[in-house]
Amino acid sequence: MIVSEILYHLQKKALQEEPLKERFLKTRESQKPLAAFCELCRELGYEIYPMDIIAAGEESYAAMKRSTNGGGENSPLLEGEDDFYEDFFAPLTTIRK
Repeated sequence: MIVSEILYHLQKKALQEEPLKERFLKTRESQKPLAAFCELCRELGYEIYPMDIIAAGEESYAAMKRSTNGGGENSPLLEGEDDFYEDFFAPLTTIRK
């Protein structure tokens, strides 16, 4: 399973299970939030590390950049498109009970 699929699966699960959602949100309070997040993912059976998330975001961003306007210097600025970590938390923090 690729990183984006893992994150989607875990996000969906966290939205359905409040205790899991709270555990993920608590990782953001850690001194190293991305590492704590990945540690929880591994605890849940998904072998994922900080560099996996960072690399997946950069690869995704690079693919989008290449696909827009030929990928040259005149390509439009794409902001936040490479942050899979923040994208994971967006629905968890906006849909609160």
